[in-house]
Amino acid sequence: MSSTKNRRKVIPAAADSGDSADKLDQIVLSSTICNGEDLAPFVRKAFASGKPETLLHHLRAFSKSKESEIEEVCKAHYQDFILAVDDLRSLLSDVDSLKSALYESNSKLQSVGLPLLSSLDAFVEARTVSRNLNLALDSVRACVHTIELCSRANKHLEDGNFYMALKCLDSIENECLEQMPSSTLKRMLEKNIPDIRSYIERKVSKEFGDWLVDIRAVSRTLGQLAISQASSARQREEDLRIKQRQAEEQSRLSLRDCVYVLEEEDEDGLGAVGGDGKDLYSNGGGGLLGFDLTPLYRAYHIHQTLGLEDQFKHYYFENRKLQLTSDFQVSSMTPFLESHQTFFAQIAGFFIVEDRIFRTSGGLISKMEVENLWETAMSKMCSVLEDQFSRMQTANHLLLIKDYVSLLGVTLRRYWYPVEPLLDVLSKHRDKYHELLISDCRKQITEALSADKFEQMLMKKEYEYSMNVLSFQLQVSDIIPAFPFVAPFSSTVPDCCRIVRSFIEDSVSFMSYGGQLDFYDVVKKYLDRLLSEVLDGALLKLISTSVHGVSQAMQVAANMAVFERACDFFFRHAAQLSGIPLRMAERGRRQFPLTKARESAEETLSGLLKTKVDGFMMLIENVNWIPDEPLQNGNEYVNEVIIYLETLVSTAQQILPVQVLKRVLQDVLSHISVTIVGALQADSVKRFNVNAVMGIDVDIKLLEAFVDSQAPIFAEEDLNQLKAALSEARQMINLLLSSHPENFLNAVIRERSYYSLDHKKVVTISEKLKDSSDRLFGTFGSRTMKLNPKKKSLDTLIKRLRDVS
Repeated sequence: MSSTKNRRKVIPAAADSGDSADKLDQIVLSSTICNGEDLAPFVRKAFASGKPETLLHHLRAFSKSKESEIEEVCKAHYQDFILAVDDLRSLLSDVDSLKSALYESNSKLQSVGLPLLSSLDAFVEARTVSRNLNLALDSVRACVHTIELCSRANKHLEDGNFYMALKCLDSIENECLEQMPSSTLKRMLEKNIPDIRSYIERKVSKEFGDWLVDIRAVSRTLGQLAISQASSARQREEDLRIKQRQAEEQSRLSLRDCVYVLEEEDEDGLGAVGGDGKDLYSNGGGGLLGFDLTPLYRAYHIHQTLGLEDQFKHYYFENRKLQLTSDFQVSSMTPFLESHQTFFAQIAGFFIVEDRIFRTSGGLISKMEVENLWETAMSKMCSVLEDQFSRMQTANHLLLIKDYVSLLGVTLRRYWYPVEPLLDVLSKHRDKYHELLISDCRKQITEALSADKFEQMLMKKEYEYSMNVLSFQLQVSDIIPAFPFVAPFSSTVPDCCRIVRSFIEDSVSFMSYGGQLDFYDVVKKYLDRLLSEVLDGALLKLISTSVHGVSQAMQVAANMAVFERACDFFFRHAAQLSGIPLRMAERGRRQFPLTKARESAEETLSGLLKTKVDGFMMLIENVNWIPDEPLQNGNEYVNEVIIYLETLVSTAQQILPVQVLKRVLQDVLSHISVTIVGALQADSVKRFNVNAVMGIDVDIKLLEAFVDSQAPIFAEEDLNQLKAALSEARQMINLLLSSHPENFLNAVIRERSYYSLDHKKVVTISEKLKDSSDRLFGTFGSRTMKLNPKKKSLDTLIKRLRDVS
């Protein structure tokens, strides 16, 4: 088909116009065959026209025409072939000559090139040997390098330098193992390298396990040291406050004469350097406590190198969590008071170590994990404190644990651990602590009061005076007295003062460092309770059960006056310890908290004195109520009373304050006045005359003179008040001796001169007054005399008063 397609098409020659149709058909048929076209139309036409012979004729004519053409072409090609054969024959002779020339050239080349070929073969062989030797040398060098790395790794393993051993193994794997020429060495390395890594992992894991054991003991010691340093820092602060208070007190007493400077000492915090320049918490092994984190960091680094970082982090966290959980165990065999320091020191040391690891390990433990551990520890510590506090019944035990917990809070707050829940637990048990403390003080006060002998305290040495007087600011003068010194109070006063001062200091100690800055009001509230409920109640009980004599009552009253000064000191002391300026404490002062005991002591003393005075006043029954002449020197009872009162005052002024003595004496004089008026009113006295009234007037004047004689002791106002205590008797006598007794009916005069008199008493007593002219048979010779105006006025008064009543 391809030859047919590539055959050149023959264009039929133009037919003569004179040829027949057959000739034309022959030409068309020839053209079609030459062009390789399909003859089917011609065949179909021939058969259609019924002239196939014509078609055959044309085909045979075309075949004959082509045979002649073929013959001509063959002739042309034969000539060309003959020429080609001739050319080949000439070329063959040339080839033969060339062959002989080539043979000769080859012979010459063989003779010349044979030595060169032998040299070339030797060179090729030598180069092959050289290449093999170089390859062997490279293999040997690689093996030597690998063996050197293996030897170095073994040396590091022997020295415990596991990180460098792992680096050697990594170098062997990355640089040598893939191109290792020795299959035996390669198999050996592939087998032993994983075993060496496993050995290193076991070794560092064992070291880490030993570190976990050691760090527990180190943590306890570390926590104890940290808390002791916090305690030392707190003590320095307290000393500084004491110096400041002393300086302020001196400045307050003498601003011009006192100049003070507060020196601030350097604090030895839980910083990095100890006194000898060594790191207290070194990451190496040279710390003062052996606080060595090297095994931990080495284990972490080795696991990082082994690609087991996350696994080691998890392992570390879980083990430390288990350690912390075991630290929470509180032994039921040991009292918590004895084990609480170890308990809290262990936890403090644990979190100090964790803080250091968090800040220096490069991601071994995350901040969230540390916070989770702290939240767990805080919850457990709070629950333990709640449980232990609920069981304790001794205030001192609560205070000891609270102080240590507060020091724990101060210590851990330096590392930014939140400790507010712990402080909330302490604040929650504030009331219980103070209740226990008040209960303890109640027992101590009861014991101190029961041991009181109601005798003035004798101090033979200055240190006794300082310990029992100056330390509580009970002195009335800044001058040190001569010794031996007899104090106006008994030994129970300083004993109780020491108990109260101890209460204040314990209360302030519990409230201090508890998260509440201004706690003076709380301390003051409990101090008020102690004084007004406990001490006041104990004194009331003492007065009601143990005071039976005047000397005892007088001593208790004197003690109460000293307690009044002591209470001022108590509140000032509480304010100073609480860090409150004294002016603010003075501004918020309340009334004397021992008012009931003071009033009871004075009432008891007054009652005993009244009983004594009543013994003398019984002599009033011997008074002659109808004497012929008035007595000039007073009745016997008043002289006895005055002698007793003078003795009383001379004794009492040595121990009783002036105001107490005034109140007691005022009460006694008032009782005497009432007794005198009661005697005039008594049924045993049927009548009395003016002379008897004048005798009573003398008695009252003697009592008033006694009051005036006390001018060196009392102020003028106090003397007037003492005289006012006799007002009822004085006004009654003045009324009976008055020329115009009916003036009593005048409201203005009565309010000014007779304000102490009762109407009924005036009526009863006035009816008993009889004039001398009323004596039996006294009117026989004076029937015609005028009625006495005074008598008339008195009768008018009696009548009017009866009408009013």
